Amino acid sequence: MKAILGIAAAAALLVAGQASAADETALAQKSGCMACHQVAIKVVGPAYKDVAKKYAGDAGAVDRLTKHVIAGSKDVWGPVPMPPKGGNASVKDGDIKKIVAWVLTLK
Repeated sequence: MKAILGIAAAAALLVAGQASAADETALAQKSGCMACHQVAIKVVGPAYKDVAKKYAGDAGAVDRLTKHVIAGSKDVWGPVPMPPKGGNASVKDGDIKKIVAWVLTLK
C-alpha cells in the first residue's frame, strides 16, 4: 500500500511539474518573450536551454537574470541588446521572475 501511495505521489508531482511548465511556456508566449527566444534554438536572443546551461548551479541566477530582463541588458549574449522587459512594459515583474525560473529548469 505504501508503494502505491508513493507511486501516486510521484505521478502527481510529475503531472504538476508538467502543468507548471505548460503554464510558464504560455506566460512566456503571452508576454512576447517567444518573439526573440525559443526553447531549443537561437533566434534573436539565446535559446532558453543555452541560458539554463550557462547558469546551471548558480544560486543567484534567478534574481540576477530577472533584473536583466526588467532593466534590459546588453553585451551579455552578443551585440543585440535586450530591451527593458523584453520590449513589453506591461509584463509584471513577478511574471518575469516566474519565466526566468522556468527557463533555468530547462535541459
